[in-house]
Amino acid sequence: MKAFIVTGAGGSDQLELRELPDPQITDPHHIRIRIRAAGINPVDWKCREAGGFGPDATPFIPGCDGAGEVESIGANVERFKVGDEVYWMEGGVGTGEPGNCAELAVLHEDYVAKKPSSLSMEAASTVPLAYLTAYEALTKHAGVTSGQRVLVQAGVGGVGYLAVQIAKHLGAEVYATVSSQEKAQLATSFGADHCINYKEVDFAEEVLKLTDGEGVDVVFDTIGGPVFAASFPCTAVYGTVTTLDEIPCTQDQIELAKLRNLGLRFELVLTPMLLKMHETRRWQTDVLSEAAKLIDAGTIVIHNEHVFDLDALAKAHDLIQEGHVSGKISIRT
Repeated sequence: MKAFIVTGAGGSDQLELRELPDPQITDPHHIRIRIRAAGINPVDWKCREAGGFGPDATPFIPGCDGAGEVESIGANVERFKVGDEVYWMEGGVGTGEPGNCAELAVLHEDYVAKKPSSLSMEAASTVPLAYLTAYEALTKHAGVTSGQRVLVQAGVGGVGYLAVQIAKHLGAEVYATVSSQEKAQLATSFGADHCINYKEVDFAEEVLKLTDGEGVDVVFDTIGGPVFAASFPCTAVYGTVTTLDEIPCTQDQIELAKLRNLGLRFELVLTPMLLKMHETRRWQTDVLSEAAKLIDAGTIVIHNEHVFDLDALAKAHDLIQEGHVSGKISIRT
């Protein structure tokens, strides 16, 4: 099969297309999938720059997200048959499990879900990691319920645009930060009730103005850096702030978070894969199965902004590393 590999730590020039042996089913619960598309996420370029997240990781096949057709199944597989169209999140970070920037993958059936029938393979491949990230942040960490106020930082980014829709589906009043009027219109189309252009106003002051000084119950920070702590003043007392990045805070900011009794949380959707948590992986698959129903019903809209051919993987990595992409990026395999 054709597959890209990360040859070493560094830039996109470390991506190399090679011919590799076809993977074989060696476990009765495994399925082999003809990959039709792979989603591209920020973790892909971060993992490439680091040379993988495991010891002596390179060379490895990158790409956590995939979509394709079941080509063959193990003797004990119960959930799938040959020809089923599926999507999943598995491997691709240099910890032993091959990623999906390749033509074939062999996976445990518990880590795979039927893909939304209404989506192309390219669009479906962009869903798993981003959807699971947003869903876990809003439900497992923040416990968002109907009537709450939720602020999504970068409301049209690859995770943010799904977080806006999930929060709205959960019954929240949704606030989203954006950088232009065009992105405000896009965030509104995804269900945001209030769009705040952080280039024109102080987003925290604007949130307080819009909430009569109370702030929002939940902040989901998809940006990191100074944005995380800058969200504290507009988070309601006893509120929750969840981030995908580090938590850089000054002592004054820590004291403010303590005074407001804020819950500060990390969200790393790869934890169950990295720690070999099989039951949690199955739970994530159940979430993807429910996501497929919401997508097919039109409740969740998928925005796949860029589609590249496999041999343009380096270009896709460079584009997502530059930032400012609305929605998602995928490649055809």
